[in-house]
Amino acid sequence: MTEMQKGSLALIMACIIWGLAPIFYKALAHVAPSEVLVHRTIWSFVTFGVVLALQGRLREIARATRHRGQLGIACFSSLTISLNWFIFIFAIGAGRALEASIGYYIYPLVAVVIGLVVLRESLGRAQWAAVGLAALAVLVLTVGLGVAPWISLVLAVSFATYGLLKRWIDAGPVVSVTVETLLLTPFALIFLVIWGQGAFFWGWWEALLLVLSGPVTAVPLILFSYAAKRVPMSTMGLIQYLNPTLQFLVAWLVFVEPVSRWHAIALPMIWLALALYSWTVLSSSARGKART
Repeated sequence: MTEMQKGSLALIMACIIWGLAPIFYKALAHVAPSEVLVHRTIWSFVTFGVVLALQGRLREIARATRHRGQLGIACFSSLTISLNWFIFIFAIGAGRALEASIGYYIYPLVAVVIGLVVLRESLGRAQWAAVGLAALAVLVLTVGLGVAPWISLVLAVSFATYGLLKRWIDAGPVVSVTVETLLLTPFALIFLVIWGQGAFFWGWWEALLLVLSGPVTAVPLILFSYAAKRVPMSTMGLIQYLNPTLQFLVAWLVFVEPVSRWHAIALPMIWLALALYSWTVLSSSARGKART
């Protein structure tokens, strides 16, 4: 098996874990989302810390927090990913997993807009068409449902913003997430002491799930980090659509969440937008290879 094949397999496994994660968090729907979030933060930090310790890389945490600028960016990125985690946990527990899947469908297109506004990246006609089509789909949902799909939008914007902030962090993905959870863990512990409901002590099932929220968070990110070094970006972009597709199927077939006619109109529009976006990425990649 080639390195690219190994990386592709790792990415597929990561996307399967992410795509099936709603089933895991649905089992914790009877626990307050805020309490699930703080446990996810704490046990993620423990998991990442153990991984780095086994790799002999704990010193990298100190190096990643040495410079004020890097530490400041890590503070913002930790708040952003914390918001993303909370909204996702809330959506699953509230029976709105379908909205969560839509958020991760439109995330790549939101990232394109952020790249345009913040990084001054240019967009081709097909990319503009993809962004416009996705925006129209959101408008259809807003008008049809009578309310903006705020869960989808917050998930997409927060994750795209997180991706932007990660571009400015020098440390690798595992180290940087360890730093982010390290920054959040003291506040998580304070929350548990003052406002926690003691879900960890309700029974062995709740305690086990809350502890496992750490590995469920850490394992796919480690797999993703492994894949990122071995798989072309265009291929990674396409494989990652497996995540929201599995989330959508779980919401529809497992949780039996209703798919309204407005969803039936908006989702094909989003899929078409993603197809346009993917075509531009693949075309750009092919032209780059042709020039080399």
